[in-house]
Amino acid sequence: MTIQKLLIANRGEIAVRIIRAARELGIATVQVYSKADKDSLAVRLADESIEIGPPQASKSYLNQATILAAARTTGADAIHPGYGFLAENAEFAAAVEAAGLIFVGPTAQSIRLMGDKVAAREAAAAAGVPTVPGSAGRLESADAAFALVEKTGFPVMIKAAAGGGGRGIRIARSAEEFHHLMPQAQAEALAAFGDGGLYVEKLIEGARHIEVQILGDGCDVIHCFERECSLQRRRQKVWEEAPSPSLTPAVRDELCSSAVALAKAVDYRGAGTLEYLYDDRSHEFYFLEMNTRIQVEHPVTEMVTGIDLVGEMIRIAGGEPLRISQDQVRVRGHSIEVRINAEDPAKGFLPCPGTISTLSVPEGEAVRFDSMLYQGYTVPPFYDSLLGKLIVHGEDRPSAIRRLERALAELSVEGLATTKPLHQALVRDPDVRAARFHTAWLEPWLETHAAALTTAEPSTTAKVAR
Repeated sequence: MTIQKLLIANRGEIAVRIIRAARELGIATVQVYSKADKDSLAVRLADESIEIGPPQASKSYLNQATILAAARTTGADAIHPGYGFLAENAEFAAAVEAAGLIFVGPTAQSIRLMGDKVAAREAAAAAGVPTVPGSAGRLESADAAFALVEKTGFPVMIKAAAGGGGRGIRIARSAEEFHHLMPQAQAEALAAFGDGGLYVEKLIEGARHIEVQILGDGCDVIHCFERECSLQRRRQKVWEEAPSPSLTPAVRDELCSSAVALAKAVDYRGAGTLEYLYDDRSHEFYFLEMNTRIQVEHPVTEMVTGIDLVGEMIRIAGGEPLRISQDQVRVRGHSIEVRINAEDPAKGFLPCPGTISTLSVPEGEAVRFDSMLYQGYTVPPFYDSLLGKLIVHGEDRPSAIRRLERALAELSVEGLATTKPLHQALVRDPDVRAARFHTAWLEPWLETHAAALTTAEPSTTAKVAR
C-alpha cells in the first residue's frame, strides 16, 4: 500500500465511512471542514483536521486550490473525494495527480468520458450495450432536437449533457410542451453545469431503475451484481435494495456482463456504477449513465457480497491489483437501505436542520446505521439534507423487510424532523412488500398517503450510540 495519509475532500456520513475504511487499512486520515462543520463527527474521528473556508460549498468543499493546499500542508499523499462535490470533476482529478498526489477514483480521462452523458452513450453503444432510443450526440439547437423527436415520438426526456443526480431533466409529452421546455432546459443546464449542451431520449414509462456495481484496476473489471433504486421522489432515490426483486437470472447475467464490458472498454479504475432502465414487461434494459464514484447506496451491495467497496477502491488507488475474481463474488440474502434525511415529509419534505437532542440507534443482528450524527450535534443548513442511512440484511427479501420495520421502530432522532415516517409507511405498504413499483410510483403514492407521514410509529427504547 503506497498511501500513508489520506485526505477526505468531503463531509457528512461518507466522510465518516471513508475514515473508518482507511483506519482499518492502517492509513492516517485528514478531514477538511468548513466553518459550519468544525464540530462534525468526521472531524472528531479523523487523525487530523484542517479548515478550508466558510460554510458556502463554493468557497470550501468545491475550492480545488484550497483542498490541494490543505493536502500539502498536512502531508497527505492521497485524496478521496467521496460522492458529490468534486467526486466527478475531471479537472480536479487531473490537478490532484499533477500535484503528485493519488486520486482515489478513476482517471481524469475516464471521468471526462463517462461524465458527459452523450459521450457515455456513445461508449456504451460501441461496447454493444443497449441505450435508450434518442440523440446520437449533443443537440445544440431546438430545431435539431425536434427533428429527432418527430422520429422517436413522445413522450421524451430532455437532459443536460453534463448533468447528474436527476437534475436538469424535463419531460415533454407533446410538441407544444417540447418547444416550451427546450429553452428552459438549455438555460438551466448552462446555469447549473456551465454547459448548455442537451440530449433527448425516449421516456420509458413504468420502468425500473437498476444499477450495477463494478470494481476495476485499470486492466481488469468485475461486477458485484446489481441494486434496485426504483423508489424515487423527484428522481432522488429514497429506498435501495440488493439484489433487485424484478430481474430474472438470465437478465441479471446479461445486465451485469454488459456493465463489465463497458467498464473494460474505458479501462476503468476504482469503484463505479452503471445505471440502467429496465422494462420488466419486455425484459429489456437500457444504459442510462455511469457514476464514476462510490454511490450513496453502496452499503446494500456490501451487505450481500461481503465486499468492503470503499476499502477496495483505496487499495486499488494505492497500486494494488484487484484482489477478487468474478467467481468469488456471491450474493447472500437480501439487503435494503433507506435514507434518513433532515426533512419533514408531512410538510412537502421541507428541510429541517437543527440540534440532535436525543439519538437512539437500532442494534442487533444485521443492522447498520451509517451516519454523521451524535447526540448534541447541530445539523447545519448549508448542505444536502442526508443525515444517514439505515441498512438491514436478511436471508431473503421478506425477512429483510421485517428487520427494517423493527430497526425503524428503534431508531430515534429527536430535535428535528426526519424522513423516518415515510419509510415506516413504505415498509407497511402491500405494493412495496410485493415489489410492485417503478420509478414513477412513489410521487402519486405520496399524494394519497399524506396522513401516514405526519407521525412515526412509537419508538422502542434503544441504547444511545456514540
